[in-house]
Amino acid sequence: MKALLLLSLALLLGCKKNEPAPVDQLPPATQTGANTFGCLVNGVPWTPQGFDGSSNYSVSYDQNLYGVIDLRTYRYQQQPTDNYQYIVIYASDLRGPKSYNLSSSVDTRVSLNDRLTGCYLNSRDAGTYHKGTLTITRLDLQAGIVSGTFAYTLAKPGCDTVRITQGRFDKKL
Repeated sequence: MKALLLLSLALLLGCKKNEPAPVDQLPPATQTGANTFGCLVNGVPWTPQGFDGSSNYSVSYDQNLYGVIDLRTYRYQQQPTDNYQYIVIYASDLRGPKSYNLSSSVDTRVSLNDRLTGCYLNSRDAGTYHKGTLTITRLDLQAGIVSGTFAYTLAKPGCDTVRITQGRFDKKL
């Protein structure tokens, strides 16, 4: 009887459906202009979503204005309550594929605005801890493609620390 119970338990546990890892729920890190964006926010998959199902995601790059990249996206969630989350990454002096420190330059800004919690974290605000990197993996102005990866942490008194990891974007300019 004991053996039958153990066998039944083993079969039941063996049939349990495996959920994909959080990082596997993000779009792949491509360099083709696939118009994708995704990251983990405190370990939870985050991709843009809008009212109408559109991506609500834009990236601009201006080589003449000090090599400025401006990445903006938001996510609207209706359940459990109306909530908007905005992510902005802005950096200047980007001249090609390499890693850039988002922590030290005054010409960078990383922000996250979460309407549900009422927290607005901006790396330029006094008292906000910020540390991160942006890696441009492809900057092809002739093909009009910019791709990269990013990770950063933002924290300030009164708000939960936000850790953004496994960030990736691939945009046709």
